[in-house]
Amino acid sequence: MDGGAGPGPATDGGTAGPAVDGPPGVPPPLQLLDGDHPLLRGRLGRGVGVAILDSGVNPAHPHVGGIATARALDDYGDPHADPLDRLGHGTAVTAAIHEKAPEADLHILKVFHTTLSSTILALVRALDLASGEGVRLINLSLGTLKEEHAPLLQEAVDRARARGCLVVSARERDGRLWFPGALQGVVAVVMEPGCPRDGLLLHRDVPGLQVSASGYPRPIPGVPPERNLNGVSFAVANATGVLARLLQDRPGIVDVDGLRTLVQEGEQTSRSAPLPPPLPER
Repeated sequence: MDGGAGPGPATDGGTAGPAVDGPPGVPPPLQLLDGDHPLLRGRLGRGVGVAILDSGVNPAHPHVGGIATARALDDYGDPHADPLDRLGHGTAVTAAIHEKAPEADLHILKVFHTTLSSTILALVRALDLASGEGVRLINLSLGTLKEEHAPLLQEAVDRARARGCLVVSARERDGRLWFPGALQGVVAVVMEPGCPRDGLLLHRDVPGLQVSASGYPRPIPGVPPERNLNGVSFAVANATGVLARLLQDRPGIVDVDGLRTLVQEGEQTSRSAPLPPPLPER
């Protein structure tokens, strides 16, 4: 999709961080959360579980790091014996996430086998399986244009949210809405070529939580970026990696509202004030 406003000038930090310029006196529509933002500094995703629903993984690839678990589901949502990636897409997505959050716990759920397509049964089952096992984030670098699948996917997203798990997925492609990315409660991702690969842009002027991220995966030495894989799939993966860093040591952030408040208002205002100590009995 067309880019839109790029990142604004860097600032010296602060709790809210740099933002794309807007009219005087009006909050800017986009807020940059780059790799050195105070909310991210010193955080590499330690202890944050991330489920990656894609074409599996090649565990021997040097860019994916250690994999916590790797499983596969067939088109009926039943267990499948082979989580190995034979398409390359899942490995590239995993590498992009690991690059940004090298200490996150990565859990692979293969739902693509011979092509980059799956069934609604497999997708809903994978969402339920991942959220039921305590991961904080589910990366869905995929989507469906079929609006008739939206109710089933919304139910799965709601179950994940009730378990404290955030789904990160593509909102649109070529101007057409994708599901579950366009659903309530999802971290909706759009591609922004001008965004730094280690950051994301928060859209202030839309409901829910919509972010923009770079559509380029981890670079390959000697290969120009324009000749490498690129697209909204990797924008989702880049956003997930940044969010894994953001969630480290913040167990109270369990939904899009908490994330949005944290990024917009900073650390202190995103937390409930502690209760005062009880008064001594007389």
